[in-house]
Amino acid sequence: MNDMYNRLATKLDQLPNGYPATESGVELKILQKIFTPEEAEMALKIRPIPEPAEAIAERLGKPLDEMQGILDDMVHKGQIGSANMKGQQVYMLVPFIVGIFEFQLNRLDKELADLVEQYAPFLMTTVGKFPPAVMRVVPINAQIEAQHEVHRYEDLKKTIQESKSFQVMECICRKERALQGHPCKKHSTEVCMSFAKHEGAFDKYHMGRIISKDEALRVLDLSEEEGLVHCTYNVQSGQMFVCNCCSCCCGILRGIKHFNAPHLMAKSNFVAFIDQDTCAACGTCADERCPMSAIVEEDGSYRVQTERCIGCGVCTNTCPTSAIALVRKPESDQDQPPDNIVDWYFKRANSRGIQIAVD
Repeated sequence: MNDMYNRLATKLDQLPNGYPATESGVELKILQKIFTPEEAEMALKIRPIPEPAEAIAERLGKPLDEMQGILDDMVHKGQIGSANMKGQQVYMLVPFIVGIFEFQLNRLDKELADLVEQYAPFLMTTVGKFPPAVMRVVPINAQIEAQHEVHRYEDLKKTIQESKSFQVMECICRKERALQGHPCKKHSTEVCMSFAKHEGAFDKYHMGRIISKDEALRVLDLSEEEGLVHCTYNVQSGQMFVCNCCSCCCGILRGIKHFNAPHLMAKSNFVAFIDQDTCAACGTCADERCPMSAIVEEDGSYRVQTERCIGCGVCTNTCPTSAIALVRKPESDQDQPPDNIVDWYFKRANSRGIQIAVD
């Protein structure tokens, strides 16, 4: 039985995101919590390349009805991924983060939360060593200086406006911390969203509530009002979700802030700037908004520590004198994300020195 979980852990580590082994074996205990031995064996047979149920059934020599039932059950348990691609439902093995862990939203209990929290420092530090980053900060656009061009991947509202299907879910990081007795007391929990460019994308499988475009935009506005950081895939096109993160609970932000994990999350290509002539020195930006403690007081005024700033912009929209704006970094300091998830997949695999796994 342990061999089955070792093999699954190895296969997950061969994905570009990574699932590193520990001396304690906590990563195996996590898999034992999520998968039965039979489910782990089946997961080993699911490819990371999307396939329809018919192709999987034929490849594994199973009747289609039986294979469809197995796949449906595994998707509902968050053990594999599924998506509607051009009208066809496909299935694939997904990484632990972002993937299996987030898919445990409706199954998460204290035992699993404790195991993940035990694994998190090692996982985040190891995964965060290799470029390109897994996630990327998307800035609030309201206070970006007007003369700057905003690229498509920097405009989350436009992405949502162009989408046709939406679901909103609880933040799994806040749920995990609450189960451990450390609830987030400042922020809403139902703020993380998935979206797609075709209608009915979440009709078959969904973890949260299916919502309208207008409600999706309201969730985005609420997140910005609460000072949450927009994070999504580190790609230029093909974003499918946004996590709205707080630094007290979010594993990625905590990893950036407390661990040596520079490639967990790419900063945006903007940095906050405080106009000293209009700053009222009220301290709201430093005391209540900045998630990275990047704004400091010096001699009665405030300045941004640019090396800590992630360019999220949550400090900008509550400044009473509009003294803070996001300004684009010099071109030499900008980080351009991979074109899409396939480009990211190959670049990340190359960075880690692993072969692209098909089986």
